[in-house]
Amino acid sequence: MPGLGGILRKSKKEEKEIEVKGASGKTYLKAMPLRDLAELDGVKNEVNSGNILILRITPLANKSLDDVKRAVNELCEFADSVGGDIARLGEERVVICPPGVKIWREKTPVSNEPIPTAA
Repeated sequence: MPGLGGILRKSKKEEKEIEVKGASGKTYLKAMPLRDLAELDGVKNEVNSGNILILRITPLANKSLDDVKRAVNELCEFADSVGGDIARLGEERVVICPPGVKIWREKTPVSNEPIPTAA
């Protein structure tokens, strides 16, 4: 009868996937301000660790709207590259999720009726 060691041994690929998820294997929801473009590497590391981040972009927007555009574009590209998801939460916040977590988006029905406006 063959030993169980060969059957239960993890492949190198499986070990890497476990390391990426972090030692605890838990997903945390973290909220933090984004004050500078230099903080984007830390944001990416958190997402790669399996955490969901809510970023308040107002501190960065107070410094430079061009930096906000650069940051959001970089985070969108990053989310796409790792299979994660990103969305805006109102005017001041962005949420970015790791692979395996998707953001639900309500589909609004398209209507041919005119949109009412305030008179």
